Amino acid sequence: QVQLVESGGGLVQAGGSLRLNCAASGGSFSSYDMGWFRQAPGKEREFVGSISRSIYSTSYAASVKGRFTISRDNAKNTVFLQMNRLKPEDTAVYYCAARWRGDFGSWGQGTQVTVSS
Repeated sequence: QVQLVESGGGLVQAGGSLRLNCAASGGSFSSYDMGWFRQAPGKEREFVGSISRSIYSTSYAASVKGRFTISRDNAKNTVFLQMNRLKPEDTAVYYCAARWRGDFGSWGQGTQVTVSS
């Protein structure tokens, strides 16, 4: 099973940008669809976006579409989440996840993103 480690979170002002990284190990990274999720305090975890394993097709939540971009580098076993025009409501712990089939079943430990107004 693939292991995932997120990095790149931090504190940023509204309107700013951050890039999150998720490094994978212990599995065949190119065999997995990859996703990003987030969880804000007091709220349920929600889908942010995903990128497929082969043709790199992407899907985004409506709340981030046009501001966030997911990409992957299969040679480096890494998936990225570029976040632009950040808003205070983007504040959350961000998680990456891997899916071989069915639901996303492998999760990282999360990285905190805080957007100040």
